[in-house]
Amino acid sequence: MIRVLLADDHTLVREGLKQLLAAAEGVEVAGEAADGDQALALVRANHYDLAVLDLSMPGLSGVELVKRVKHEKPKLKVLVLSMHGERQYAARALKAGASGYLTKDSAAAQLVSAIRKIAAGGVQISETAAAQLIAGASADSEPHAALSDREFEVFRMLVAGQGLSAIAGRLHLSVKTVSTHKTRILQKMGMDSTAALVRYAVERKLS
Repeated sequence: MIRVLLADDHTLVREGLKQLLAAAEGVEVAGEAADGDQALALVRANHYDLAVLDLSMPGLSGVELVKRVKHEKPKLKVLVLSMHGERQYAARALKAGASGYLTKDSAAAQLVSAIRKIAAGGVQISETAAAQLIAGASADSEPHAALSDREFEVFRMLVAGQGLSAIAGRLHLSVKTVSTHKTRILQKMGMDSTAALVRYAVERKLS
């Protein structure tokens, strides 16, 4: 039996995933979390074979959550299930220790297949994401590649139109800390405004 932890801040999503996995032979939803901090606490306290993590949750989230989970339980397999396109996060998630990345618009059968594949020691990755990893050396020359995982997360939220206060609330950070991240992002990318970041993101399909 594959014991799965589900972490997503949307109750309807979790309920849908639970129903889907309940119908899959050999798969058991053994825990569920509504945010990253709760997910990490469950990982520390229980045994799971695989964690299905959303990247956009309140508190600890994103690639940092993947890193923390793998630090706590190195043998725990992680499948990222996200609304964000692979171009945004797949390579970072896999480098952080995830064994797979699926977008939420993937077919239900694909999710079950991915869980079984990863639990057996495999990796779930699309050809597009694989090409991104292989081409990582050339991609590293792009300005956004210089951002830390946290800075990249703040960058993504800035170009999505969220203000400093909203980002701070979402990530459980102070407004001052988010402002510092924004300053570093602009410096590292050689830009002078949020508008410039938005143009950059649109041109590279990062938004």
